[in-house]
Amino acid sequence: MNDWKEKVRKSAKTRATGADPTPVSNAEPWPELQAIPNDLPAVLPFDYEMLPNAFAAYVSDVAERMQCPPDFTAAAIMVALAGVVGKKIGIRPKRHDDWLVIPNLWGAAIGRPGIMKTPAIRQPFDFLHRLEEAARDKFTQEQATYEVKRLIAEEQKKHRRLLVANAIKDKDDPEKAAQELAIEVPSEPTRRRYVVNDSTVEKLGELLNQNPNGLTAFRDEIPGLFEHLDKEGQEGARAFYIEAWDGLGKFTYDRIGRGTLEIESVTLSVFGGIQPGRLASYLRAAVHGGAGDDGLMQRFQLAVYPDVKQNWRNVDRWPDTDAKQKAWAIFQAMDILDPLRVGADPAGEVPYLRFDQEAQGLFDDWRAELEPRVRSGEEHPAIESHLAKYRSLIPSLALLIHLADGTVGPIGSKALKKALAWARYLESHARRIYAIVTDPTAAAAKALGKRIKQGEVQDGFSLRSVYRNGWAGLDRDSLELAAELLVELGWLREVEIETGGKPKIIFRINSAILRNTPGRETDNTAKRVPAPPSDSNVSDLPGCSDDGDWGEIA
Repeated sequence: MNDWKEKVRKSAKTRATGADPTPVSNAEPWPELQAIPNDLPAVLPFDYEMLPNAFAAYVSDVAERMQCPPDFTAAAIMVALAGVVGKKIGIRPKRHDDWLVIPNLWGAAIGRPGIMKTPAIRQPFDFLHRLEEAARDKFTQEQATYEVKRLIAEEQKKHRRLLVANAIKDKDDPEKAAQELAIEVPSEPTRRRYVVNDSTVEKLGELLNQNPNGLTAFRDEIPGLFEHLDKEGQEGARAFYIEAWDGLGKFTYDRIGRGTLEIESVTLSVFGGIQPGRLASYLRAAVHGGAGDDGLMQRFQLAVYPDVKQNWRNVDRWPDTDAKQKAWAIFQAMDILDPLRVGADPAGEVPYLRFDQEAQGLFDDWRAELEPRVRSGEEHPAIESHLAKYRSLIPSLALLIHLADGTVGPIGSKALKKALAWARYLESHARRIYAIVTDPTAAAAKALGKRIKQGEVQDGFSLRSVYRNGWAGLDRDSLELAAELLVELGWLREVEIETGGKPKIIFRINSAILRNTPGRETDNTAKRVPAPPSDSNVSDLPGCSDDGDWGEIA
């Protein structure tokens, strides 16, 4: 455990037990300010060896030209690939069991604004747009042919009606007359779709019925989708997305005015960008029983939150055409994939592959390590839920890599080892993502420190006076931990004021911070301790006393 975490734990225990009630003198010199430790756990760097062979040069080229982490483009291209493969083929990860996994993936690129996150994740989806443009041109041609056939069929229908009418008039057999002129009713073509951006779930359901292989939803900012699904009345839409995650579900809408819409194949991949601040707000609400406490975020298995290098350089050159063409060729091949040609077993609703003997043993060993971890109760529930979904993530990635590398027959250990490398890499990113709720002390200390430096927290403040502002990241529990850490780092000094009843606890701000905060009156502020009110034992916040015993909020 980090030293600062141990100090905070001991300090909090001391306050809780009253083992050291001695006030700290205001006359003591302030210690040297220490930096607040990084609130983000370390993540594994991206390894290009994890990618299908044809993608590595392309991802490297995009990352270099845009001077952004390769993680963004790599995660995006794997989700885009999953969207094209869709429900054409699946994998049965056990030797004999009928457990079927569709290579359906959800992912997200997490990063601050201005680091080229959005352009980097849009690049791979250009491949899907190219497929969509080709499908649109084909649809236009098919639509023209359909119109000709439809007009002919309508005229044939008029002619048959006339023959039937004449047969009745002449007392002949009208059924024989109708059968003699068979009409071939043309089927109206449907446009093949690959990507959707902003669609109601009802319309999305219609599109999925027309595209049973599946679709990919791409959003520049995923929180927009979260906010929509969190709205009152959108419970059905939220359930639809959750059902669409594994690619095997069906869904039925019953709507007044729209009737019943049955979606036979709900297969949807999802990818988009998220800013850390908005993600933090969403995760806090989700973990503490908010609208998002249904595992929606945990379904974003390919969520990456990489470090961003500060050493930027200007790269102005043409894209690597050869690398791009090789990646594009994979998307074209997966678009027309014939499962039988790659050795898939056609039995069942979806053709499938299995692991070969070596890979099966490797997968079984990996899963034997995973299952006790997600059942032990030692992990935070959010982490447990996230890791539990790796059961399907690893087979999905192994299948996609196997297909993209042009291998036929059972999935071998080479593809599976790449998938397992993804698992180690993605788990490190998941722990960074969920650190906001699993280890909030440093993040809360940074949030409180920022407010202090901006002059929004006054010298001699109580925890209650900060909490009542409702600032993001500073709830009751995390605020107390943040104050304890800032005391250890020399930012604050805890002062106990006798009131005749319960002592009042206030926090003094280091004079070095006060001197550097615009608008502070530092000459007198550093010496002044607010006088406690006569009824200082009673808080004006229900259930909350100034000594840090928060109680229950009415």
